Amino acid sequence: MLHLLIHMGRMDGPLTSDAAAVMLGTNPVVIRRTMAGLRDAGYVRSVKGHGGGWSLTGTLDAITMLDVHRALGENRIFALGPADPAPACLVEQAVNGSLEQAMRAAEALLLQRLGEVTLADIAADFDRRFAALAPDERIARAPPS
Repeated sequence: MLHLLIHMGRMDGPLTSDAAAVMLGTNPVVIRRTMAGLRDAGYVRSVKGHGGGWSLTGTLDAITMLDVHRALGENRIFALGPADPAPACLVEQAVNGSLEQAMRAAEALLLQRLGEVTLADIAADFDRRFAALAPDERIARAPPS
């Protein structure tokens, strides 16, 4: 979604669910369902009909990675966890406790960092990378307009 939102921030008009699906290699229905969370959070709006589609309600510098994470339902950051959440073995219980504590600390740090990075920051990084390419590479890697 970060990818799509950055493209949307640079477009002159709305982005259709079909075009977004092609960009992400998925189905337009998946795009609409996912964008609904961003719409409900106030980051995007949709217009139906010819010439319609999705557009940002604000600018890229007003949206952080954490905002997007929260708008999409705050899925688990890490998919790691104990093999047995309620083991009988005291050693495994101690290992699980240490892992859970480390994972909570890592997640808190990551969420803090996500709150510090705006989509404009990511777009600026893209611009730097794109500017460093040779002219013939730029043509091949230019984002869709």
